[in-house]
Order: sequence, then structure tokens, then C-alpha cells
Amino acid sequence: MNHKNIPFAKPFIGKEEEAACIRVLRSGWLTTGGETLAFENEFAAFLMSGTLRNTAEFLHSANMEPLEPTDSDVGAPAVHCLAVNSATSGLHLALEAGGVGEGDLVLTPSYTFASTAEVVRYLGAEPVFVDTAPGSFHLDPNALEAVVRRLLAGERAYSARGGFGPRGTPKAVTPVHYGGLSCDMNAIMAIAARYDLKVIEDAAHSFPSAMEAGFAGTIGDVGVFSFYATKPLATGEGGMVATRHKEMVDRMSIMRSHGIDRTIWNRYTDTRASWRYEVIAPGYKYNMPDILSALGRVQLSRCMELLSMRQRIAAQYDEAFSGDERFIIPATGAGDARHLYPLRLHPSTNRDAFIQTMRTLGVGVSVHFIPLHTMPYYRDRYGFEDNDLPESFKVFKREVSLPLWPGMTEEAVASVIACVRQACS
Repeated sequence: MNHKNIPFAKPFIGKEEEAACIRVLRSGWLTTGGETLAFENEFAAFLMSGTLRNTAEFLHSANMEPLEPTDSDVGAPAVHCLAVNSATSGLHLALEAGGVGEGDLVLTPSYTFASTAEVVRYLGAEPVFVDTAPGSFHLDPNALEAVVRRLLAGERAYSARGGFGPRGTPKAVTPVHYGGLSCDMNAIMAIAARYDLKVIEDAAHSFPSAMEAGFAGTIGDVGVFSFYATKPLATGEGGMVATRHKEMVDRMSIMRSHGIDRTIWNRYTDTRASWRYEVIAPGYKYNMPDILSALGRVQLSRCMELLSMRQRIAAQYDEAFSGDERFIIPATGAGDARHLYPLRLHPSTNRDAFIQTMRTLGVGVSVHFIPLHTMPYYRDRYGFEDNDLPESFKVFKREVSLPLWPGMTEEAVASVIACVRQACS
């Protein structure tokens, strides 16, 4: 079969994004300033538009745009947003603002990217990995509660082989909305409430995933979004932190920029303010520059259009592969962002050979993710074996992510489907 090269991911960038960047370049202000402040406000307004709204009503509104707030939204705490230079930075800020520190334990899925756990180590805390639910890509609420109970009983985190891993008091949980598919946040929030855990949603893949309670990233104490080049809203690098807790956003705002009590935008543009500033904490350098925020504002304005494109492509994959015993298609909800298309192959298919064949045919594919408990650092630090978290390891051995990006043509989608079938034959 003769196919064009089809990349795994490609950003959807048009003339509007180009014009926004040129506007910033000509403004004379390149770092964090007015564009970033506007982006934060617009992003917060968008997230608030889905608060306490029926998901189906939201997604099937006539023009696919955010709905205006109604009486049902009155009394809901406002969403505050801070733009950062990466979702990794945002997760670090969120945990620090949540009081996580030396020796604390943070529960997180093993089936995630490196950043979800590494930020825990930045703070001197220990990640405690939780297995995925059977047949799922998401953290298992039942396994989460079982691990929390072991820890509170003074036992080691993991019961296999007589018990191993860290001991201590759990402080937070970081559920990951994998691939734009939403976690069971009702169950996770109930567990967090029972055991007094902060909930930091890793929503790096999940803008704009909608649930009945609101958007992914607005349900827990803090939500963190990624704007990496391949994400549903792409600025190349960058991210956004969202929270309804004013004290947490105040802390993150200070820590985002060296622990200084005033923003650079304020110090250089407010003619009535003093030139003085104070360092009140040993902060970080995590701010987002205006040129990236300008890109983000345009991407935000067309996010529902981009979502519709991804949903259309995913629906074509669903139709092509459902009912075929060689594949398991992802279980999804109506409001899922469909950032990834994680196809699971039958155990009889050699996944590595499948990937090599797809690449030979000119189709880019990937694997999301290699479980963190199998990585040398965590394996050696905590004494893991691959099958200690069996569901995570099982889904990893069978998963392959297919191309799914706005702008894919019907011909390209049909080519991917044909190549998948050929690679499995």
C-alpha cells in the first residue's frame, strides 16, 4: 500500500495565530504582561461557563460555544487561573500551595507521564503509585482507597511480596485525565473527603473535557492543563493552573515568579506604584511569556471547533475498529476531549512489530504510557517489579496511540485505518 507520511500529531495553526504573534512582537513587551493577564481571564471565564451544567446540553448547543452563566451557577466559587511555562511547573506549584513537603506522600497513577510523579520528588515528598482500574487507563478508586487505608494503618504502601515501598501519611492525590478521557471524579472526590486529601487534577490532556459537575480541572482543589505542541490547545510550551481557592492562587502567583510580592507587569507599567518589591518566599521561574499567551488566546477562541474535529476523527476510528476482536476501542463519555486515540491490540498481536510496520507504512504512532513503576529510578527506589501493578502493566503492553489531530483529511484517516488493518494481518 502506498500512503503519504501521516505524522502522529500536528498543531492546527492559522493566520489568526500568526497575526497574534506579530502583534506581540510589535508591542515592545515580550514577557508576562497584558496578553497573559487577558489569557488567564478568558480561560477562567470559559471554565466557569461549564460550571454545574449538563454536559450534553453544553456540547450540543447550537453554535458549540460556551454558554452564559445561569442562576444555577450563582454561589459557585469563581475559578482563578494562572498561566505557567509548562504543566509540570503548574503541578509543582499546586502541590506546594497544597502544603505538600518533605516526607509527605502523594498518591498518583503509575500509568502517566514522568512529570506527574517527578514534581512530588521536587518537594522532597514520595509518590505512591496506584494501579489502574481493570480494562481502564485511569486510576482505580478502589485501589486508591485500599492503599490509603494501608498507609493510615502504618503499613507499607504495597502489599505484594510481604509489603514494600514508603510508609507515611498521605497528603494529596493527583488523578490523571488520560488522553482527554475523564476520571471517575465523583469516587475520587469522595475518597479524598473521607481521608482529608488535597486533589490536584492532572488535566494536561483534557481541555475542554466536560462533565456534569463542570470541566475537567475544575472539580478538585487545583487543575493543571498543558499547552504543549501536541495538546488540544497548543502554544508550543506552557500550561494553565485553575483553582477555586483564593489562598492557593495567591500562593502560586507569588511562587510562580521568584517569590516576589509583585508581578513584573505591575512593577513596570503602574506609574503610581513604588519601584520596590520584596522576596517573601524562595520561589521559582514559571511564568508564561506574552507571545505564547497570544497564541493561546486564539486557540481558546476556536477550541470547540478543534474539539469537533477531533471527535469526528475519533468517531471514524470507533466505527472502523469496534466489533473487531483484534482491537479494543477506548470507552469514552460525551464530553471527552479525545486528545489521544489509544487503541488496544489483541494479545496475539506483537505490539512492537505492529508499531514498526505502521512506521514503515508512513504512519506515526506512539505509546501512552510506559508505567512509571517500571522506570529505573522508581523501580530501584521503591523495589518494584513490573507486575506489582498488574493492570497498568497489562494495558501498557497492548496500547498504541493513533494519529488524531485537527486538520486530518478524510483520506488521511482512511489511510490510518487501512494501515492498522494491514499491520495486524
